Amino acid sequence: SPGSRGAGMEAAVAPGRDAPAPAASQPSGCGKHNSPERKVYMDYNATTPLEPEVIQAMTEAMWEAWGNPSSLYPAGRKAKDIINAARESLAKMIGGKPQDIIFTSGGTESNNLVIHSVVKHFHANQTSKGHAGGHHSPVEGAKPHFITSLVEHDSIRLPLEHLAEEQVAAVTFVPVSKVSGQAEVDDILAAVRPTTRLVTIMLANNETGVVMPVPEISQRIKALNQERVATGLPPILMHTDAAQALGKQRVDVEDLGVDFLTIVGHKFYGPRIGALYVRGLGEFTPLYPMLFGGGQERNFRPGTENTPMIAGLGKAAELVTQNCEAYEAHMRDIRDYLEERLEAEFGQKRIYLNSQFPGTQRLPNTCNFSIRGPRLQGHKVLAQCRVLLASVGAACHSDHGDQPSPVLLNYGIPFDVARNALRLSVGRSTTRAEVDLVVQDLKQAVAQLENQA
Repeated sequence: SPGSRGAGMEAAVAPGRDAPAPAASQPSGCGKHNSPERKVYMDYNATTPLEPEVIQAMTEAMWEAWGNPSSLYPAGRKAKDIINAARESLAKMIGGKPQDIIFTSGGTESNNLVIHSVVKHFHANQTSKGHAGGHHSPVEGAKPHFITSLVEHDSIRLPLEHLAEEQVAAVTFVPVSKVSGQAEVDDILAAVRPTTRLVTIMLANNETGVVMPVPEISQRIKALNQERVATGLPPILMHTDAAQALGKQRVDVEDLGVDFLTIVGHKFYGPRIGALYVRGLGEFTPLYPMLFGGGQERNFRPGTENTPMIAGLGKAAELVTQNCEAYEAHMRDIRDYLEERLEAEFGQKRIYLNSQFPGTQRLPNTCNFSIRGPRLQGHKVLAQCRVLLASVGAACHSDHGDQPSPVLLNYGIPFDVARNALRLSVGRSTTRAEVDLVVQDLKQAVAQLENQA
């Protein structure tokens, strides 16, 4: 996620808030076209507005399905039906089975749930094998080992750092290649130990849009698991945080070969809840609850279900399944046009495209770039902009001031270039006319900063 899974937009006004109702699906069009107050939102990796159909599904659920989904009277049964239908829609969106989907409060919970489960499972296995005298069971006091990349979202990085500090787990943070921008398959395999239990690599980076080689990693881990099982070692599980990729490109759990996949609603025009896909939940892949309560979600995630939000998430997933190719083509066209206009207006020598790695696939909507110049730090440029609403990187890092994004530094972007970075992420309704407005806005912002000398 652009940063924050929970962070709202930097704009004080939700995009499209003062537009008439029919324009709700045109979030960037606040006010009239020639109005000086016109704002253009280009921070869709941070969060997206709700599609009108999503709002409608949520509103209907609030009116008609207010009952407790565990109850047998009509409003409760209606709620249960809505939840089941949403589960099917989510499963369809990612090519999985409905029974393998668990609803959560969002990406942060889904990611923590996976990590927490793997630790629990490691200890449960160690205890059961410890008495069997099996010579392959890890030594007493061994810790589960995790492999991840240096450019993951904070909701992966921080729980793993925390477990390492508490000496509950061992973690290897694999660097990304300065050439491909990806976490390399060979580096991940080289980090494997007998105690390795989980590899977690995001599907696409929220700041650069670089798509990671998750299918190749999964294939290699699968082959390695056959050898491990033959020698009595437990298999390594594979997780991907798909927050940024969903709704922008096709995501299929069979192609990816993952055991766990994180789903985040507010990245694909849905509400701020999420879900977790677990392959063969409870049968092939272990999951241990973090919460204990009324037994909802088959005890894996108890708590009375948030029916209206789940209804909205299901509708957002349905729209992605129906329209993903069209969304992707439109966003790619607008993003490419944006990069062309930037290079045309500022010159190729002044514009540094931080997210382009030759031969590496990236998200169709993400453009991370820097305008070279000693006074053109990203946050200063944004502060001068009158039209553009965007961010310097992950929204959850927006208070870091002059410090460049650690993610960009890990990508090998030079310090002075990274400090000037801006991340523009376009949406389903962004137009070429809006790109033109934004590029002109950036030109005036740069001129203003340079004239302050």
